[in-house]
Amino acid sequence: MKPLLLLALGATLAAGPAINLLAADTATRWTSARANAWQRDHGWLAGCNFAPSTAINQLEMWQADTFDLATIDRELGWAEQLGFNSARVFLHDLLWEQDAQGLLRRMDEFLAVADKHHIGIMFVLFDGVWDPQPKAGLQRAPRPHVHNSGWVQSPGAKILKDPARYDSLQPYVQGVLRRFKDDRRIHAWDLFNEPDNMNIPDYRKLEPANKPDLAMALLEKTFAWARAVDPAQPLTAAIWLDYEGFAANPPIYQCMLANSDIITFHNYAPLDDVKKEVEALKARFDRPVLCTEFMARSVKSTFDPILGYLKSQQVGAYCWGLVDGKTQTIYPWESWEKAYIGEPFLWHHDIFRRDGTPYNAKEFAYIRRVTGKDK
Repeated sequence: MKPLLLLALGATLAAGPAINLLAADTATRWTSARANAWQRDHGWLAGCNFAPSTAINQLEMWQADTFDLATIDRELGWAEQLGFNSARVFLHDLLWEQDAQGLLRRMDEFLAVADKHHIGIMFVLFDGVWDPQPKAGLQRAPRPHVHNSGWVQSPGAKILKDPARYDSLQPYVQGVLRRFKDDRRIHAWDLFNEPDNMNIPDYRKLEPANKPDLAMALLEKTFAWARAVDPAQPLTAAIWLDYEGFAANPPIYQCMLANSDIITFHNYAPLDDVKKEVEALKARFDRPVLCTEFMARSVKSTFDPILGYLKSQQVGAYCWGLVDGKTQTIYPWESWEKAYIGEPFLWHHDIFRRDGTPYNAKEFAYIRRVTGKDK
């Protein structure tokens, strides 16, 4: 989801200190047997990080005035054509503050549409990436030709910088989980996307200097709040590596790995790096492994051959993006610094044009072969 995520975590795990599985309270973490039983029940999960083409961000996707169920239905139908059986979808704390019951109702409507298309959902509760100053209500228009020009963090920097306000987020976390804790249409709960991301260079000046420490404190609370609800679905938070790199496993990674029922990670690198990371995680953890963000053509993270490899390892696979739309993620991360005046020849993310035709017919056919849609 962020520039230059050229992961080398396989090497990092090998070279860095052993992961401290006591980094946080894991007393109620699922056993590996339960986690592996979950994977047997669900099989290989493949899908995308989904927002409808008519939404610039999480708020525009879910707010009552812009909740576009017709477009969601149509575009999840295209995902079904690919053989996708899962989607990762972002929520926002301001949606709860604005209209909690309305949010729950719209989530239920969304889940019904996804289920119609045989797609389960991994909901993401918090997000540390892009604009740290979210505002409910009418969202700004996209900046022309700029990747994710309107995506927003949850919670915003005002809350993240003030630990005294963290507990105000507990009703959101527990309210959503309690409503859907036994819902078979939900595959998993991803509690916090890239929580310590400093958003370099896009929003660095707006980020608290100690964001990793603040984010870890909120992440620990969020795991505790979620555990208290005890949902039937697994909890997770995906490890990732920002472009400055880490010399060793940072404490927040230890927290994520120690508390996750299923192991999730992001990797926007070519196949060799993906292999190293998958091998390292599988060797360390006797749990299901899912790659919840990959596929950025501009940096050689491509469906062919990565999707086929992940399937061969029974590692879940979620590409970033489905339909070219207001997030403008067909443009590369560098579009924040380098001007683009029209559609790039090589799309960065996304699979479909807004009319439902595939960007790349050969790629479309490959995905269908790997998912088993074309046998």
